[in-house]
Amino acid sequence: MNQQEGATLDEVATAAYAHLFQAFAEPTRLAIVQHLASGEHRVRDLVEHMGLAQSTVSKHVGFLVECGLATMRPEGRSTWYSLTQPELLRTLVAAAECLLDATGTQALLCTHLRLPHTHHATDTEKK
Repeated sequence: MNQQEGATLDEVATAAYAHLFQAFAEPTRLAIVQHLASGEHRVRDLVEHMGLAQSTVSKHVGFLVECGLATMRPEGRSTWYSLTQPELLRTLVAAAECLLDATGTQALLCTHLRLPHTHHATDTEKK
């Protein structure tokens, strides 16, 4: 439903959506999600694949588990992590790709979304 159909803004749902998207807004966490989309991994596997510190990977995996986006399965002395809804996350990534295709470079050049260490030259900067 949209505003034209007389729908009121659902503040609870909006806050939940914002919280969900915030979970994916951190590049390292999003990279971990992409790795987990291929199947179960241990923290040490992710450390090896990504070249990150164990503490960094553990922090982000813990965040994903706490948010219900990932689950853990103990096996012996190891703990295996996987996505709780991998097919839905693949759908979300596909939707993001469609949105980026539709907006072209606008989202990439948007100063409000730009990461602090990222710089994209605009047409006026190139002149």
